[in-house]
Amino acid sequence: MKLVVGLGNPGFLYARNRHNLGFMAVNALAKRLDATFDRKQGHARTGMGMVGNRKILLARPQTYMNASGESVKLLLDKFDMKPADLVVIHDDLDLPVAKLRLRLGGGSGGHNGIESIIRLLGTNEFYRVRVGIGRPDADAGKEDAVISYVLSDFTRDERKAVDAVLSDVCEAVITLFKEGIAAAMNRFN
Repeated sequence: MKLVVGLGNPGFLYARNRHNLGFMAVNALAKRLDATFDRKQGHARTGMGMVGNRKILLARPQTYMNASGESVKLLLDKFDMKPADLVVIHDDLDLPVAKLRLRLGGGSGGHNGIESIIRLLGTNEFYRVRVGIGRPDADAGKEDAVISYVLSDFTRDERKAVDAVLSDVCEAVITLFKEGIAAAMNRFN
C-alpha cells in the first residue's frame, strides 16, 4: 500500500485557494482512480484506489496546513507504512503557476506543511509532487504579502492553467507507482 497526501486547509472558505492546490490534485486523482473520500481516519478524509494491483490510500489532512505532519504520521503508523511509501502533493511558491516538479527528499523550501511532515517523521525521504503557484508581484519578500497571496483564489487565467495541469499530476503519480521516480521525473519535470 502507498499513501498519497494532498496538502491544504479544510473547509469551504479555503477550497479554491492557491494553498489548497494539493487538495485539488488529490481530488483529481481520486476521480481518476474511482475513489471517494468516504472515511475519516488519522485526522484526514481518506479514500482507497488502485494503481495496477497496488492499493493507494488517498488523504486530505483536516489538521490545517501547518500541522499536516500530525495526520501523515498517524496514517503511516495506522497502516504500517514507511516514509518511502509516501507521496505528498503540494503548492510551491518558487515554481511558475501550473509548473510541475517531482522529487524524492530535499528540504521544505519554507513550506510549513512540508516542514511539519519532515519534523514529525524525522526524515525528508519521501516523494513530493510540487505544483507551482508563483509568487506575489508586490512585496514578494514580505511575509504578510505571501500569506495573503497563498490564501487567495487563483485568477481566472491561472485557474485554467491549474485545471490543465491536474491531469498531468495524476499521470505523474501513476507513473511514479508503475515505473519509478526516474521515469516520472523524466516525463513530467
